[in-house]
Amino acid sequence: MGVRLATARNLLKLWLMLAVFAAPPTLIGAAALGWDAAILFLFAAVLIETTIYVYCDRFLLTMLGARELVIARRPGLHSSLERLATAAGVVKPRLYFIPDNYPRSFSVGRGPTASTVVLSLGLLTVASLAEIEGLVAHELTHIRNRDVAVQTTTVAIAAAVVELTRIGGYFQRGLLFLLAPVAAVIEKIVLSPRRELAADSNAAALCGSPHGLADALVRLEHASDLVSFNVSPTTEPLYPINPFAAGDRLARMFDTHPSFPKRLRRLRELDPDWREKLLVA
Repeated sequence: MGVRLATARNLLKLWLMLAVFAAPPTLIGAAALGWDAAILFLFAAVLIETTIYVYCDRFLLTMLGARELVIARRPGLHSSLERLATAAGVVKPRLYFIPDNYPRSFSVGRGPTASTVVLSLGLLTVASLAEIEGLVAHELTHIRNRDVAVQTTTVAIAAAVVELTRIGGYFQRGLLFLLAPVAAVIEKIVLSPRRELAADSNAAALCGSPHGLADALVRLEHASDLVSFNVSPTTEPLYPINPFAAGDRLARMFDTHPSFPKRLRRLRELDPDWREKLLVA
């Protein structure tokens, strides 16, 4: 029932967001040229939104430089992904990687039958198998609940809004000052921090232990102290934690994650005897 409720909530968010963006051109057309024009404007808006919905995952994968990770290169990882996807009740997502050193993961797509999980080369290099599986399970729960559809569409729209500032030339900074808050508000209204807490709990259940994910979050939290990270801050909601430096004022505008100590505490509390188990081991 929890999965069905989360799925229904996310689908409602998605349709409401698309309806909100279709309303202004329709009303402008009605006010300026009459209802015949309004219908034409509505059709154009729906066509644009359909295009965004269908292609937004490809837009983000291209923007972030992700490439397909073929089975021959990482057969064990593909096997783990397939096992966890089966346990989560979703079609095995495509597996991509980003060829940079900053450890991170994310997922994009439209839901349980059409999504992509992305891992960075830095993550694959430094993380243990349990940590990688914890992060993959986290992304799979986003996919199962259709969080991924809402996140992908929202981030793509926000990124497009910010990218529009590039056409301003000399006035780019001024346009960024005006449009970045608009993009940030879009993300903050649609994306609740609770989605990450729910994904953490579901991922722990999927893996049979919360500690792989907890250890991975600790690793990602400290990554910014060791490796530089230069990506559009509009992509912040995609990642398991906020990867941007605490002093980055622009990135703080797009922060949609709950606090790291709270998440770590909640994960460890799922297995309160973990310290004793570690001592015995």
